[in-house]
Amino acid sequence: MVTPVNPPPLDRTSPPQRTTPELPEGVRVRLLHAVYGDPRAAAESVPLLTDRQSAGLDPLPTEPSALAPGLLRAHRAEIRALPDDTRLLLLLAAADQYPVATHAFLRAVAAVRLDTRPLEAAEAAGIAQTGAGGVVFRDAWTRIAAYETGSPADRRDVHRLLARVLHGAGETPRRSWHRGAGALGPSARLAAELGAAAEQARTVGQLTLTRALLESAATLCPTPSEQSRLRARAATAAWHSGDADRARRLAAHARPDDGLTGLFALRAGNATEAFDSLLTAAVREAGASPGRAAHAVPSRATSASHLLARATEAAVYTGDLRRCREAAVVAGRLGIGMPGTLGGLVAAFEGRYEDARGLLEAAAGRCGPGGDPTMLVHAGIAALMLGDHTRAATATVRAAASARARGAAATVAQALEFRAYADFWTGRPQAGAATATDALRQAYATGQDNGACHLQAALAMFAAVTGDSSTCRERAAAARSYALARGLGLPAALAQWALAFLDLAEGRYSDAAARLRALAGFGPGHGHRAIRHLATPHYVEAAVRTGDTRVARAAHADYDRWARAVRSSDDLALSARCRALLAPGAEAVEHYRTALDLHAQGDRDFERARTELLFGSALRRLRHRAEARDRLYSAAEAFEYFGAPHCATQARAELRALGAPAAPARGRTDDPVTRLTAQQLLIARMAADGATNREIATRLALSPRTIDHHLRGVFSRLGIRSRIDLVRLLGDGGRTP
Repeated sequence: MVTPVNPPPLDRTSPPQRTTPELPEGVRVRLLHAVYGDPRAAAESVPLLTDRQSAGLDPLPTEPSALAPGLLRAHRAEIRALPDDTRLLLLLAAADQYPVATHAFLRAVAAVRLDTRPLEAAEAAGIAQTGAGGVVFRDAWTRIAAYETGSPADRRDVHRLLARVLHGAGETPRRSWHRGAGALGPSARLAAELGAAAEQARTVGQLTLTRALLESAATLCPTPSEQSRLRARAATAAWHSGDADRARRLAAHARPDDGLTGLFALRAGNATEAFDSLLTAAVREAGASPGRAAHAVPSRATSASHLLARATEAAVYTGDLRRCREAAVVAGRLGIGMPGTLGGLVAAFEGRYEDARGLLEAAAGRCGPGGDPTMLVHAGIAALMLGDHTRAATATVRAAASARARGAAATVAQALEFRAYADFWTGRPQAGAATATDALRQAYATGQDNGACHLQAALAMFAAVTGDSSTCRERAAAARSYALARGLGLPAALAQWALAFLDLAEGRYSDAAARLRALAGFGPGHGHRAIRHLATPHYVEAAVRTGDTRVARAAHADYDRWARAVRSSDDLALSARCRALLAPGAEAVEHYRTALDLHAQGDRDFERARTELLFGSALRRLRHRAEARDRLYSAAEAFEYFGAPHCATQARAELRALGAPAAPARGRTDDPVTRLTAQQLLIARMAADGATNREIATRLALSPRTIDHHLRGVFSRLGIRSRIDLVRLLGDGGRTP
């Protein structure tokens, strides 16, 4: 019988087993990842961070001894207390697993006929257990201690043994890794072998192994300039694999690279600085002379185009039209074709809507399976801009799958970011919120705090639509605070729109109009033309409610021009709704009918419900009672289905004004869980699974106080008093597939 593996007892005098709440969310998530999720290591590592590391300005330590030296010392002492034969077998097992898993332990044991019975001592001590697959350590820190306890000579010997037995198909990169780890000193030949193995690993999507091979090659390389180049390549692989802190540390020891600097700034720094660095790198890569890129080596031309795409992305993030134009001018001067999605966005920013549609259509069409994940993400963005949410969902799902297959964890988060919009706009707000929450966790884990900021703003919008006012305000405040400090106009504007929609849905029309009108006046880094444009239907509604339609009419004229250019049924429907709101009396009726006919051809079902609400209200004022009642009942039922109770309340208020019974939505009233908003249901399920308020707050990137507020709301809406009641209720039918 296998002895259970348990961790050593905790020192009761040690700090509490959690990180301090003062750490920014991105730092906290990355720190927990760096310490393998071990709360003891996290508690020890927090006081060791510098102020700049704690603030997220400098990369976190990546070496275990710099993170939890005390925990490692305790584990090493346990290992040293074991017999020599046991320690040697544990060293062999650890070298096979850390820092690169090579799955060669059993072959190595068989090759030299090692007796594995000494491992029984490790099992008896609760340090490791053995099975058909080899050795399983108690935890990651025990494995690290087993490796670091070995002498340098013993480590080299076990690496050489593991290299000797790795000779199967596809095992060349792992064999080279062990050969490098077993080397006595610098070797140009070994460095070249490791570099070639790294390229082989990269082509099959093993980016973590790629980074390890390149880092080892840099260590063994005798030439300083080549060392620097290898570290830069290792930093790039580390970044794409999701190891942002290691990437930044490697880049700091490589020659200055504007491309890497710009990439880091684009994902976790100031977007304006990112633009400058990336554009400089693109010009340098292309050769800096007119037309040079067209005749450059293909790989360099592709690299220049990729850098320019990211520079334009940085400009779009800020909402700076001047920089978008600058990128377009540089592309023309260097003979580089600007990627269709970003070129389409630039054209849209400039009001060249027909040109934008052509570019976006071309980009959205590149969404076939197995493509480059970044290009698939751009295809998804293009489809979203065109109002083709089905194609956007397809492109972003394929982007995430392609990124996972290539080991590009950083791109997975970006794909999920835009998949959330596709879910949300097609009437699946709960799915959209769940996707965005998962993407938020991955963005923080991979060091993409700018992407996390965008997701916080998106989640604020989702919360506004579902009537979760406290979450909306908390997430919008977090997004705006971060975005304004880094010149990120896109998430800053999206958060402002979320707050405006909350005002609109809760009847604060003057506040909604003021927020949306302000979007037009915000400059780069504070507002965003695209968000202002997308928010036009809501601005027109708020302006009409307050009687100030002069600016709204001009905004609608521009929106209508866009809708006609892109030929999106949903955008044309929203334009017709705006026209109905701006029309006097009975003239509005036909515009509303046109809007609903167009909605029937599209897939933005939530906006169709809002059109029915507004149409029903107009019909009530015109005394068309029968049709008004039908429209309002339909709207109320749809809002209940979407989990938007505040919008359903508006529909029922109109029904009461009509003198009709404000009956609950049909079809879902037998399930009490449908009384909850999407966020409340998500929190309720986590609580029913046994998660504490603090654990739920950690997973959702909210404060424990907000979670407590939500649970009180859950108990109130469901008429229950305890978590036991919640478990019983969800178990009786509250769980959905």
